[in-house]
Amino acid sequence: MNISLRQLRAFVAVAKSGSFTLAADSLFVTQSALSGLIKELESALGLKLFDRTTRRIQLSDVGHSLYPRVENILHELDGVLEEASSLRALKTGSVSVAAPQLMAATFLPEVMAAYGARHPGVRVRLMDCVVENIMAPVFSGEVDFAIGPERKLNSDIQAEPLFALPFMAVCPAGHPLAAQDEVRWADLLAQPFISLRGEFAQRLSGDLLPVFRDRALEPGIEVTFMPTALSMVSAGLGVTACMPYAAAMVRHYGLAMRPLTAPRVTRRFFIYTRKERALSPAARQFRDSLIAFLAERDDTLSPRAHSPVPPTVNPPSMRSVG
Repeated sequence: MNISLRQLRAFVAVAKSGSFTLAADSLFVTQSALSGLIKELESALGLKLFDRTTRRIQLSDVGHSLYPRVENILHELDGVLEEASSLRALKTGSVSVAAPQLMAATFLPEVMAAYGARHPGVRVRLMDCVVENIMAPVFSGEVDFAIGPERKLNSDIQAEPLFALPFMAVCPAGHPLAAQDEVRWADLLAQPFISLRGEFAQRLSGDLLPVFRDRALEPGIEVTFMPTALSMVSAGLGVTACMPYAAAMVRHYGLAMRPLTAPRVTRRFFIYTRKERALSPAARQFRDSLIAFLAERDDTLSPRAHSPVPPTVNPPSMRSVG
């Protein structure tokens, strides 16, 4: 049995109007084409749907029985098509994004606000989490995608390059290091150093090992979140290092931020998605808006232009990054 939507719409139009002429006009088809659609439907069903006389046309008993169901089917289908159109036009929809706590507290709210102003019908949900857990909500499907530093990938996750940034030194505004245009790692680590715990410190120690072979990175204080570290720096408990996109928060604490050199240590950041899971129109547009925002607002990320990354990066064995 091969029944088309055009046949069903023709059936409902004739049933409502009681006239082939009026039904044909409402569907923008000729009367002969409409009559053909009804005959095809009756032939496919093996049932007579209308009783025809020279004066009128009306539903048969079978037609009366089928009409409410067919009308409901078309009503549901029209609702699906309307919803699909709204999703495609970004009139409705939702986006869920996971990001490390520092990103979630710095530039991402501005991206969300700009996106929301353009697409007020789309709901954006931001999940802020510790960087070690950034992949979990992507893998579970709890979020559409995640933004974060380079992580070790499994076979279900793919990475799209976003940007690469150098570490910056952070110290009190009146500190001697604040008077320098650039700060050497050796000079920064000569001060009490406040570090994020876990992979952040481990990876940083590995990056600095070729330069400081005679000593390992030994933070004076370890914390979980960067705002805590910045608050401690503000209290005069030491110095720290962070990504340039924290500049607004650094200023909020009245601290100074300077580029770190000798060596210049960078971190690459990616958009992480689940393989074989297509992004919704709203999620795709939010991702594109994020990329455009970062391209237009280098100052949001860094006092200086950030470094580009290769167009495609998906190595089989990425190292974990803090």
